[in-house]
Amino acid sequence: MRLKARNLILNTLLAAGDGGQTVREAIASCGLFGIRENTVRVALVRLAAEGLIESTGRGTYRLGPRAVALARDVATWRTAETRVRTWDGGWITVHVGALQRSNRVALRSRSRALALLGLRELDPGLHVRPDNLVGGVDEVRTRLLKLGLDAAAGVFVASGFDADRETRARALWDGRSLTRAYRATREGLERWLAHAGSLAPDVSAREAFVLGNEAIRLLVFDPLLPSPLVDVDERRAFAAAVRRHDEAGRAIWRRLRLTPGGADVAPPHSFDLELLSARTRP
Repeated sequence: MRLKARNLILNTLLAAGDGGQTVREAIASCGLFGIRENTVRVALVRLAAEGLIESTGRGTYRLGPRAVALARDVATWRTAETRVRTWDGGWITVHVGALQRSNRVALRSRSRALALLGLRELDPGLHVRPDNLVGGVDEVRTRLLKLGLDAAAGVFVASGFDADRETRARALWDGRSLTRAYRATREGLERWLAHAGSLAPDVSAREAFVLGNEAIRLLVFDPLLPSPLVDVDERRAFAAAVRRHDEAGRAIWRRLRLTPGGADVAPPHSFDLELLSARTRP
């Protein structure tokens, strides 16, 4: 996996929270992946110019205003299962057909918001997902707006679809593929955890980041479907494995930071925030 300096910087800042991190920490973190110091410094300047990071003092940065709302939503992946409730067959529906599509920035924010809430297009301009999230349509609407959905979009609950639409709505997600991905990713994480202790510190730090990056991305974009659309037990087992891996990865990065003579590195969140900003589908 080839990583860019800006992606790693955003990740480590996401992990660091409001405390931010120093330029030295950013250089050390990126150095583990063979990224040169000058490249890191250039990336810091460009990220600041884009408003994705901001300076908090001499040589220290934190996430900027353009990234904060997205970062806060991404950070809830650890408690995703607590946001699920029993499905009664209704659908959360978002209508965007009347919204303009010429503003590419707004369109990207809209698409990302819909993807993060697991919504898929049923008919042109009409996106749906099962109404199985805690807080119902009000909570979904609030999250969508915070993530960039246009305020003029219609967000409501629908039921009583005709047979054709009901069938097509249930087929918008490939539940079998999702279940296979849960299982395969969980097994891969468990195999890595079983032998991580035998790896050199820098190797285990890199591998923890790369594996965690893909696993957390799958979890962040997971639509949190109800049964029978997906195997809920398999998803819960997968989510538990991701949390165990993330805890182990953070411990590895902390030990690396505290090793005498070792790199001064902040443990990353193991999720590519820049990738999330650029792509909208898992």
